[in-house]
Amino acid sequence: MISALVVIVVGAIVGVTNFVESNVEYADFATALRTSKKTQVKGEWVKDQETRFDADNGKFIFYMKDESGKTARVILEGAKPNNFEIATSVVAKGKFDGEVFQAEMVLTKCPSKYEGDSEAVQKSL
Repeated sequence: MISALVVIVVGAIVGVTNFVESNVEYADFATALRTSKKTQVKGEWVKDQETRFDADNGKFIFYMKDESGKTARVILEGAKPNNFEIATSVVAKGKFDGEVFQAEMVLTKCPSKYEGDSEAVQKSL
């Protein structure tokens, strides 16, 4: 009886801890810079600034502009995400280390193949 109660309590503690750690809020770069917690920042890749893969360290480096217009250098531990060049927006999950946003994950949103060309639609009316 007591061992079952201990297992339930330990399971509940582990479950709550995992939930709290996985609950990552969206923020802009300014907010992410002020907090020490992991955040998710949505924005777009700044194509005219440095973008490269550092093969020696296994890091993908790029610049991103958040929805508030602030630009930051992002370093992703790992390879460049699929479809990065054609993404319409990017979400970086991580936290700041100094002035650099250290991302553990970068998600890309690609254009939908179902979105029509608005000019073509207007001409057809």
